Amino acid sequence: MSSHNESILREPLITGKNITYARITEEVLWPVENKPNKAWWIGFIVALAGALLWLVAVSYTFWNGIGTWGLNKTVGWAWDITGFVWWVGIGHAGTLISAVLLLFRQNWRNSINRSAEAMTIFAVICAATYVVSHMGRPWLAYWPLPLPNQFGSLWVNFNSPLVWDVFAISTYFSVSLVFWYVGLLPDIATIRDRATGLRRRIYSTLSFGWNGSVKTWQRFEIVSLVLAGVSTPLVLSVHTIVSMDFATSVIPGWHTTIFPPYFVAGAIFSGFAMVQTLLLITRKVLGLENYITMFHIESMNKIIVLTGSIVGVAYLTELFIAWYSGAEYEQYAFLNRVSGPYAWAYWIMMTCNVITPQLFWFKKIRTSIAISWILSIIVNIGMWFERFVIIVTSLHRDYLPSSWAMFYPTWVDIAIFIGSIGVFFTLFLLFIRVLPSVAMAEVRLLVKSASEQAKKKLMDEGKIKPEEAAYYIESLEKYDSVEQADYVKN
Repeated sequence: MSSHNESILREPLITGKNITYARITEEVLWPVENKPNKAWWIGFIVALAGALLWLVAVSYTFWNGIGTWGLNKTVGWAWDITGFVWWVGIGHAGTLISAVLLLFRQNWRNSINRSAEAMTIFAVICAATYVVSHMGRPWLAYWPLPLPNQFGSLWVNFNSPLVWDVFAISTYFSVSLVFWYVGLLPDIATIRDRATGLRRRIYSTLSFGWNGSVKTWQRFEIVSLVLAGVSTPLVLSVHTIVSMDFATSVIPGWHTTIFPPYFVAGAIFSGFAMVQTLLLITRKVLGLENYITMFHIESMNKIIVLTGSIVGVAYLTELFIAWYSGAEYEQYAFLNRVSGPYAWAYWIMMTCNVITPQLFWFKKIRTSIAISWILSIIVNIGMWFERFVIIVTSLHRDYLPSSWAMFYPTWVDIAIFIGSIGVFFTLFLLFIRVLPSVAMAEVRLLVKSASEQAKKKLMDEGKIKPEEAAYYIESLEKYDSVEQADYVKN
């Protein structure tokens, strides 16, 4: 990619002294080439236990049918679709970080895009498990596809948004997978060149003959930009189509045109929160503080507060439109959300998604690792409750009071949800064991311009104005991996 001079006023994207290409390779590949540490094993055992719980619960569901869930005639969708929409939303941040920020030449994506892309793949897999299990007859999962009639089914109804879901999410998954894997090729080739024996043969096959020539790099950059251009519309389209599952219905609380932009903002909101949750642990456990810096953490927190504010405006807009419309059924749907039997879920949602993210306006909170991690978890809890509120509270009291009913989750509902989290973290922990969690090839581009040592070199050579140097040194106070003593003489 084309290079440009980095402003001294911008915080460094790589911290630490004596950062070289070789050191980047050694530190990023340490978890891949060495035995896992105790923290990884603890996390993997806990995640694997959750994955086994998911396997038991899903097997029980397949054997006995979805009557094992807490669904009833009135509430036909509940934890299953809540989990599905929640996981699809979490997968949005990977595409945004990878594609959109690449097109806008935002270099701070380089250290976090690999993990975010992997998170997208695993989140969509978890979402797909909900769809398949909710079908009741998972062996007929191919029916939503437009196959010839000799496969045993008529062509699907293309007017149904549920069919649009199949195309949108399968396209999103396919493009995200290709984008992720193409970005991995240079790093897989690096592992191949350092490996021996069977590992070398495996990584050699996975690298697709990458030789690092100028022509190879040119094609790599072109393909990356093309895939980024293809992926960017998916950020808007996928969750827009998911929202149409609800918006095209006639149920009060669902039939609204605000859902598409509202769902997209919420998806990015929850996705960045999950990226924050994962990366804050990863940078500590794998010792990647020099590459996932406070600038990355603060930048993601800024996006969280922005999208959280958009979601808050959407909540208030829904309430206003319900009141202003004069439609009594619509008004009652929102009154029921606010003060009905599920009001506790609504106010948890409002607290977690509207009030809590506003704490990121304060720089001390925005640059606190511990508080950022806690708030990222709170955001994800709130976004799960948002989907629960939209789905269950809109269904449990419909037009006929005689059919009103409450939804109570069974142990199977709870086990599948907790288990899906276990599946997600099992896949993520396996990923960081066999593939680099930071894009080495892209991070190396930042060493000579956007790293702490590059800017310090300019200061030592007197190429920086004193007032700019003073501002830069002052901004470094929030970094836990920068030694202030190194700048005293400046």
